[in-house]
Amino acid sequence: MPNPITIRPVTRRDFDQWLPLWDGYNAFYGRSGETALPDEITRMTWSRFFDAYEPVHALVAENEGQLLGLVHYLFHRSTTAIAPNCYLQDLFTNEASRGKGIGGALVNGVYERAQAAGSGRVYWLTHETNHTAMKLYDKIGERSGFVVYRKLF
Repeated sequence: MPNPITIRPVTRRDFDQWLPLWDGYNAFYGRSGETALPDEITRMTWSRFFDAYEPVHALVAENEGQLLGLVHYLFHRSTTAIAPNCYLQDLFTNEASRGKGIGGALVNGVYERAQAAGSGRVYWLTHETNHTAMKLYDKIGERSGFVVYRKLF
């Protein structure tokens, strides 16, 4: 890339470029076509980024006016710490930008904001088959050893 990327908070004017990244992220996890998220969820997710009362935040990677990736994260309380925890929920870069350090730069952007907020921990999940992402995650974080259980309603 001729110019360095910029990691910055998402702005309202980014919607038209954020949406294809969001759709790509969801498609990666099988949420497309008949299984796509309802538009209502996408609209609510987008609106939360701009609501000062919401703990949900978004950063984007930009190069020469083009958005190349996104990361969404949120702060929440814990029973084992006074400071908030930071959960990195969504991370995605467009296919043409993969392998160029953008994912790591987005995660580092979350690290910086978590530290500024006084958080002592950033954590995230990935699917066990996401081997490409895990190569990055093994370099910039540590596996916690916890197994995730869930029940869907």
